[in-house]
Amino acid sequence: MGAIQVQYVEVVVKTSSAGIQLTADALTALGYDSLVLDDQAEYRQFLAENRACWDYIDEELERHLNGLSQITLYLEADGSVSQRLQEIEDCLARLKARRPEVDFGPLTVSATPLAETDWADNWQANYPPQFVGERLCILPHWLPLEAAEGRIPVILDPGLTFGTGSHPSTQMCLAALETYLTPGSRVADLGSGSGILSIAALRLGAASAVGVDIDPKAEDMARENAAYNGIGPGQFRAFTGNVAAGGADLAALGSGFDLVLVNIVADVILALCPVLKRIVAPGGLVICSGILYTRLDEVRRGLASGGLTVLETRAQGEWRCLVARREVE
Repeated sequence: MGAIQVQYVEVVVKTSSAGIQLTADALTALGYDSLVLDDQAEYRQFLAENRACWDYIDEELERHLNGLSQITLYLEADGSVSQRLQEIEDCLARLKARRPEVDFGPLTVSATPLAETDWADNWQANYPPQFVGERLCILPHWLPLEAAEGRIPVILDPGLTFGTGSHPSTQMCLAALETYLTPGSRVADLGSGSGILSIAALRLGAASAVGVDIDPKAEDMARENAAYNGIGPGQFRAFTGNVAAGGADLAALGSGFDLVLVNIVADVILALCPVLKRIVAPGGLVICSGILYTRLDEVRRGLASGGLTVLETRAQGEWRCLVARREVE
């Protein structure tokens, strides 16, 4: 095997929210126009404005956000790297001297050589088959079917960011599907993401599934994953919409489903509670997951107010999954 060739050097400039734009302007004036800006203040604002999409930020992410404000750029690994790094440091020193009123943070510069490696193989090695429940295997699409070891394969592209089966909430949903799905059922998947739950339901014997998500990217990704499993539009339909708002999106979804899957977060489940009764058939079931234990009672009350009776509560770590039924009136 030949020596590993270094092609680029990753340069990271640590700064502050107050100084990040001025620092970026100075680097641009120095001739660097491909900059990646990570601003701690913008991240925190984004998290605050999109609170409905999650219930908490874990400690690891909180630690990552502390002092996050930084600028990343890349240099070709040639004989001029040392000189260019010195130019960057000199530029930043002049900037700090010119603007003493600005808190630029540390303004440190670090450089890391990036080796030429087979990134695809390294990335794929991080996604082995996942054995979930008693019968299912979440299988990356590049692995042979034999890797499922006799289980029912649910084939996905785990490069997609909309659900790969690793989160406890999804795993509880999949296990509940094994228990409660009746072959031949019609299934609705609210917040379908990658389509993992719809595909699993179809692999377990559902007659059809409809997946809906508010993100238009999820629609294409769910169809792509369905195709990996040999599932076409005759069995699986994906569309973009917000059924909690009712109206045309709720009408497009349809009604009378035997099983409804809701793997999102507590706030969105609560928003859906008033319309679930219009979606699930009398005697049909709803599997809700993505619920932190601190929100469990609140979600149980929401389901009850929507005419659903909780049959079972499942737990994995701090996450909870509820199985509820619409009673026959």
